[in-house]
Order: sequence, then structure tokens, then C-alpha cells
Amino acid sequence: MLLFIASCVAGGLLIEDYNVNRQFISETFAIDTAYGFWLRFLGYIPSGILLTWFCFLGVRYFPTSSMIKVGFYGVGIFYGIGTVVVSIFPCDSGCNPEFINPSMSQVIHNLSALMIYTFVPISIIIAGIGLSKFSNYKSFAYISIALGLLSAVFVFIFISGLTSAYVGLYQRIIELLILVWFVVCAFKIRGTV
Repeated sequence: MLLFIASCVAGGLLIEDYNVNRQFISETFAIDTAYGFWLRFLGYIPSGILLTWFCFLGVRYFPTSSMIKVGFYGVGIFYGIGTVVVSIFPCDSGCNPEFINPSMSQVIHNLSALMIYTFVPISIIIAGIGLSKFSNYKSFAYISIALGLLSAVFVFIFISGLTSAYVGLYQRIIELLILVWFVVCAFKIRGTV
């Protein structure tokens, strides 16, 4: 997770006049950026793999439940593997929010991002609902449901205004809410080990 955050911060610092409020995170590693290759292959791809492993291995520290498994695997697949896919297929210069004559890489990038932002909040909510059935996990369950719902609200705001002056801020709020779920989950696992 820290690798993902470091990549986001470094990417923004490496691009002159980059504005976190109005520019997508993906613009830091777009096809034509100077350090895009390094950000993708040393930052985003490894962090996606690590986040996937966290979900796939972390689920075993929680009660056996199909909803919990679906939630964790959903986050692992859509957020972890999704991060790898959007990194392998970077967006065009400026990330082409109007989607005018996009490259194949841009199309794959956008479809993967859409899947991430659609299914990760749902997966977090599903995990929370599954956890709510176990008394020792109620607080984590409620936190999961709240984070999933909040991220879904910001996904709606984000997708509704892809050309907004605050699209970058909305995206970062979504990412922050998802990463907070990972942190809370890690602390819960640490308490059970």
C-alpha cells in the first residue's frame, strides 16, 4: 500500500505543473510521460500484486463465509489485478477524458478502471455484510460497509464529472477510502494473529 501511495506522490512531483485536483492519477504514468514506465513497473504493478496477495491470503484470518470470501477476492481481483492491468495499459496523453479517437491501450485502461471503481466498493460492502454476522467483527463490518458506501458515492460523483475541475480530487478520495479499508483490515488481522 505504501508503494502505491509513494508512486502516486512521486508521479505528481515528477510532472511539472501537475494539479492533483484536476488531473487523473493515471496521467502521471501515461504513455508519453518521462517517468511513466518506471512508475508503472517499479510502483503500480508491484503494488497491485502485493494488494492482491494481501486479499487472497488475508481472508483466511476471518471466519469462513462465502460473502467474506467473495468480498476479499473481489477486492483482490478488481483492485489488485485491476491496478496491474491499468498499469500495463497506460492511458493516452492527458488520459483523454472525452474519449476522442482513443488508442487500444486507452480503451483497455478505461474499461479496467471502470471495473475497479464499480466492483471494489461493492466487494468491500459484501465483505462487510459477511463480517457483520460475527460478533467479533462487527466494528470492522460497519467500517467496511461505510467505506464501501462512501467510495460508491464518490465513484458516482467522479464518473458523472470526468471533465470537472475536481476530478483528480474525487479520484484520490476514492483511492483513499479503499486504502483505508486495507489499513483497517491489516490492523484487524494483526489483532487476530
